[in-house]
Amino acid sequence: MKTWKVILASTLFTLIVGGIYLYSVFKHREDPGVVAQKAPEQVLSKDDLVVLRSIFPMHYEDLARLEGTTVWMRNGYVMPYYPYMGDRVVFAKQVGVIPAAQRLEVKKIIKVPVPASLDDTIEHGSRQAFVVFELPGGKYQYATPVGAMQGDQEVYFTDLLFYYDDPHKIYDHWPKDVWAAIDAHQVKPGMSELETQMAVGSKMHPDGETVGDRTVTYNQDGKQWTVTFQKNRATTIATKAVKE
Repeated sequence: MKTWKVILASTLFTLIVGGIYLYSVFKHREDPGVVAQKAPEQVLSKDDLVVLRSIFPMHYEDLARLEGTTVWMRNGYVMPYYPYMGDRVVFAKQVGVIPAAQRLEVKKIIKVPVPASLDDTIEHGSRQAFVVFELPGGKYQYATPVGAMQGDQEVYFTDLLFYYDDPHKIYDHWPKDVWAAIDAHQVKPGMSELETQMAVGSKMHPDGETVGDRTVTYNQDGKQWTVTFQKNRATTIATKAVKE
């Protein structure tokens, strides 16, 4: 076959295929058939837009930046704390668990081995890191664990345990009456799950996965709260004393 015939045949084939494609596009635009529905846009709340500061500690030395600062307990009614006297942690005399949103004045960071029988929610390792702190207006010092080390392995949980800024300012869009309830460690009707957690802590057992539409049980250091939420507002609240 001569060269010009090969070129002509190739050109005609390209034009035919292109024409079929253009025709199909034109017909689709005339009758698009089933049009996929766009998913409704998610509306973000002010809580969703909050940015929490983190320090991402990788090594024990990274915790030194906390010395002399103020932090607030984020993981309320979970972390135990002990007297710190004579440059040592008195493990035999646990004071209690740190309340939600409790302000802590950090004095120093230490690392010490802990008794094998101690259950303080953090793996022991060969040593644990502790934050030594004072409570506002207090004169005594206490210590709570924030991480552990074993050989060349280190893990620290300060970003999960603490707010580095005052939560009253972080969530300054919450109503005053809600903050009054939180500061009193109480739950009132209309509070959201996050507001409730800020009040009575993180030791919780939900009966479902849909945040804001479920019943959640909170263990608040000897007091149990059972709160039902609808559309992320507390509708039913019950309390009772329990043994930890």
